[in-house]
Amino acid sequence: MTKPVSLLMISGSLRTDSFNRKLLQEAIRCSSCDAMVADIDMPLYNGDVEDAQGVPEKALALHQQIDSADAVVISTPEYNQAMSGVLKNALDWVSRVDSNPWMDKPVAIMSAAAGRTGGARAQNSLRLAMNSFQPRLLTGPELMVSSAHGEFDEAGQLTNERYLKTLQKLMEKLLQSIG
Repeated sequence: MTKPVSLLMISGSLRTDSFNRKLLQEAIRCSSCDAMVADIDMPLYNGDVEDAQGVPEKALALHQQIDSADAVVISTPEYNQAMSGVLKNALDWVSRVDSNPWMDKPVAIMSAAAGRTGGARAQNSLRLAMNSFQPRLLTGPELMVSSAHGEFDEAGQLTNERYLKTLQKLMEKLLQSIG
């Protein structure tokens, strides 16, 4: 009997009702996998704080979640043409732990944003930030939900068939990449 696949879902938005959280819920729904949702609400990285108090518990927990997951899905909003500061901060804190949990980890990136590019620049900045960790970043299919405020129904489900098909393909590819 094979063990169930474990996915870690990371939203680059702290807002409970964010479109990126909704997008991750859709990814969980279409993958039918065990999934845990990360908490990246942690203090801003500060070397003085690290020296005095060590790495925060939430950053250590995120490190452990990344390490134990079979694959990771990151959904990021686009703020001022880049990924969110809270997402970058979480990546920075995780990098301060001795081992690299990202090494060769399959990672899918997606985004939902208010603008017409759907977070394309946020995805580019996230890919750039992730390169030094050496994960196995999927190169596609790219999922960028533009004008996100009009793409989810009242129940929080994605309504656009094209986006749903792309999400399904992306999740299938992610699951196939787990080895």
